[in-house]
Amino acid sequence: MLKVLVSDKLSKEGVDILTKTGEIQVDIKTGLKPEELKAIIHEYHGIVIRSATKLTKDIIEDAKNLKVIGRAGSGLDNVDKAAATAAGIVVMNTPGGNTITTAELTFGMLLAMSRHIPQSFLSIKEGKWEKSKFQGTEVYGKTLGIIGMGNIGQVLYKRAKCFGMNVMGYDPLLSKDKALELEINLVSLGEIYASSDYISVHTPLVKETKGMINKETIAKMKDGVKLLNIARGGIINESDLYEALKSGKVSSCALDVFEVEPPEGNPLLTLDNLIATPHLGASTEEAQVNVAVAICNQIVDYLINGTIKNAVNVPSVTKEEVEVIGPYLNLGEKIGKLLGNIITGGIKSIKIDYNGVVSSHNTNAITPNIVKGILYPLFGEDVNYVNAIETAKKRGISIVESKSEQALDYTSTISIFVTTDTKTFSISGAIFGKKNPWIVKIDEYSIEAIPEGHILVLFNLDKPGVIASIGKVLGRNNINIARMHLGRYKDKAVSILQLDSQVGNGVIEELKSEPNITGAKYLEL
Repeated sequence: MLKVLVSDKLSKEGVDILTKTGEIQVDIKTGLKPEELKAIIHEYHGIVIRSATKLTKDIIEDAKNLKVIGRAGSGLDNVDKAAATAAGIVVMNTPGGNTITTAELTFGMLLAMSRHIPQSFLSIKEGKWEKSKFQGTEVYGKTLGIIGMGNIGQVLYKRAKCFGMNVMGYDPLLSKDKALELEINLVSLGEIYASSDYISVHTPLVKETKGMINKETIAKMKDGVKLLNIARGGIINESDLYEALKSGKVSSCALDVFEVEPPEGNPLLTLDNLIATPHLGASTEEAQVNVAVAICNQIVDYLINGTIKNAVNVPSVTKEEVEVIGPYLNLGEKIGKLLGNIITGGIKSIKIDYNGVVSSHNTNAITPNIVKGILYPLFGEDVNYVNAIETAKKRGISIVESKSEQALDYTSTISIFVTTDTKTFSISGAIFGKKNPWIVKIDEYSIEAIPEGHILVLFNLDKPGVIASIGKVLGRNNINIARMHLGRYKDKAVSILQLDSQVGNGVIEELKSEPNITGAKYLEL
């Protein structure tokens, strides 16, 4: 009999779905310590988690029989997805299940912060009656800036409009046409910072959003701005927030998430102008049931029927198809992710050209991989192989495929063209041998590079001394170059470097400051 472990609190409705199959034994063991989970994980074919259970590499390596990890929710910061993929374990989540409840909590926190509701209640409990001390502000007529106009951002937008607020949103992947259709006032990030009385962040925690609210961006905001983070801990730099709250630059802040949870000893909790909740964004009866039912249905479909849904690390195709198109699935996602890190501006359209042998395969299974790769840098785990196409369409992004059996310079080539508000960006990739993915072109630059590992992409003017400058900066930061690939067109050039270690933002800024280097991007493939 198949065995599934439920290691975090889960609604009974979800557990019943597993047990009623008659083919699955369910064990509910919550609150396990890492060493306790590690000792028993080998017994199970599936595990259902929320945010408390941490599935680290060492635990996953002991999960010899595990076939599926199911997250009742969207965030997967607590799962080592690379280790799961290497072990052949499917990782599933339930994106969108917490939309309404998270948006409602955000607006509730906004009102509570504006009227000092938590502070005044505590004052009353202490026997005080301090009306003048807790004089608040109306939200009517105030400006709310929303960073991240996904499902939660859009629901919050509508709620705030109903309260008479002036609302504007920023989302680099939402096209102007789609924003117009949704009646969203789409503005730049600079406008959000400069004009908002309240700023609420609703983005995933990815490299681009980690610490995006910091002392530099706070300095661009209005004096007395109010901040909210009901999304992911780490989007706001907590040290910089502490200083801004103390100085009054940020008059108040509402947090449901922290960089470290629980936030024991966090100095933010000593401030009177901060209100906080213990990660309650998804904690309503309705949301708990929704995500529990969804993930348990997905696990049953996979363990019993072999159907993969809402997987974040494998495509939703049959085993037979994967054996044939597996190399193209890998190639498509990797070059898509690289291009997604390079593009600027709101995406209007994605065009994918399949040339040669690949055109005769199931490209409908490859295209979601490509789109997922393009959107991943900004959406993180909220976009997967199943919802990538729908996520793009909801933002007004058109997706067009073309096929030709005529080969170009290689037996099979996948070319991607992404048109944004600023320009059209492109990349092409091919398979060398039986399964090795290669980048063969970026924009107008012909180049042959392997898309894997720690990747640094540099754009520069084609002048002497550039390579020496790159080596100097990386050497100074003790970063070793494993491979270096070059391409040039007229008076410009591109370099793709495979490195032996990660590159921090400080190194990227150093590279950008070097003469003749016009752009630098780092990503991991």
